[in-house]
Amino acid sequence: MIVLSIATLSPLKPLLMVFAVILTTWSGVSCSECEFQAIFNFGDSNSDTGGFWAAFPAQSGPFGMTHFGRPTGRASDGRLVIDFLAEAVGLPFLSPYLQSIGSDYRHGANYATLASTVLLPNTSLFVTGISPFSLAIQLNQMKDFKERVVQFHSASHGTSNLLPSPNIFGKSLYTLYIGQNDFTGNLAAIGIDGVKQYLPQVANQIAYTIKELYALGGRTFWVLNLAPVGCYPSFLVELSHNSSDVDRFGCLISYNKAVVDYNNMLEETLSQTREALMNASLIYVDIHSILLELIQHPTHHGLKYGTKACCGHGGGAYNFNPKLMCGNTKVINGRRATATACTDPNKYVSWDGIHTTEAANKLITSAILNGSYFDPPFPLHRLCRLHHI
Repeated sequence: MIVLSIATLSPLKPLLMVFAVILTTWSGVSCSECEFQAIFNFGDSNSDTGGFWAAFPAQSGPFGMTHFGRPTGRASDGRLVIDFLAEAVGLPFLSPYLQSIGSDYRHGANYATLASTVLLPNTSLFVTGISPFSLAIQLNQMKDFKERVVQFHSASHGTSNLLPSPNIFGKSLYTLYIGQNDFTGNLAAIGIDGVKQYLPQVANQIAYTIKELYALGGRTFWVLNLAPVGCYPSFLVELSHNSSDVDRFGCLISYNKAVVDYNNMLEETLSQTREALMNASLIYVDIHSILLELIQHPTHHGLKYGTKACCGHGGGAYNFNPKLMCGNTKVINGRRATATACTDPNKYVSWDGIHTTEAANKLITSAILNGSYFDPPFPLHRLCRLHHI
């Protein structure tokens, strides 16, 4: 459970304190006491619980150092927002769809993979280094998963200790946390103006995916918006800018404005989509506001560094070197160097310059589950007895 000092809390204070009360009231229960029997997640590295590294094994420490004590395919020192969400509603961590050994899909599956995009990566819009598992591929994986589940139960007339019941798809929470790579993948090459031209396609593709999931039986959808990437250490180092484009918190004004414009577009697109989905809940989740608050006022929430990476190389204000990413070792200027992790990641918002720490993810999840960042309002605490996280 998060303990926050009353003397140091800022605008998130009342939200997190209310959520703490909710968790205390509804703690100590089983997953059977939740309307949602499963979670199906679609996304990129922000919610990938091991899919990319199952497909392309290579991850090494210090990833996973805080919670797991070893790399688990997560782009963090520990648990992600999707992990804390599963914990809160009494479900186990989501198994990556691409992980063939040790997976259990009775309570859902995670299709998210590192570097994934909403739009197809085989177009001229994208540079190299993008995952082949775009949102369209993840959707097809979900369709195939449901078909196989139905076929299995039809053929065996029994139950599986690894697969869900065929009726679970209408009793699940569908989460989508994707779009960051569409926004950032070509910023250096074509600039903000170039990126803005295809962002409407991104929002429309997310809406199309939700309609397809609705046709599969899904009725509850959470769509997390885009984070303030103009505050991320990696982009503060890599993207060209001048001092007039930096706000008093050290974030890039023009890039964050473009993010806000996209988020507004996404929210409006979802509002229009909602009208076409009978008896469904389509919820816009404003993770952007939460992260911006943590980055701008880290000390108000028990953190210390908002725009400095815990795991990186070079020190300085950002501790980020694009030539030596977290955990890697290379020879730089004739010397062997390693991008190591800090000893206190619980004081950082940023883990590796691109992704958030477990400490930040815990704060983010608590604020989300309070309900104040839902549009329209969504009474999760009435649908599930929430556990401590």
